Amino acid sequence: MSEDPPSEKLFALLDDEYARTILTKTSEQPMSAKALGDVCDASLPTIYRRIDRLLECDLLVEQTEFQNEGRHYSIYEARLERVTVELADGALNVTMTTKEKPDPADRFTDIWEDIR
Repeated sequence: MSEDPPSEKLFALLDDEYARTILTKTSEQPMSAKALGDVCDASLPTIYRRIDRLLECDLLVEQTEFQNEGRHYSIYEARLERVTVELADGALNVTMTTKEKPDPADRFTDIWEDIR
């Protein structure tokens, strides 16, 4: 499991309306960037910037979805479950709880079954 992002970076990201919407919507179901753009009423470049920041902080996971004729696209799913902020002994401690990342072997099996 990776180290939590700096609290300033996490707070700035969670303060962003688009990033919060991406997290909440992808916690319900995995979504493509295009679908997120529609939900957020934002341009694809705006959505991709937020997605990149969320991926960098390990709050989203990216997976490949396959369609007919060998086409594919990315879908995103929220990993964030909880952010805890504690104030103790003059220090502010921020911790994140995230879902486990999908096992690559299981994902490969899913992809293979989609292809067949």
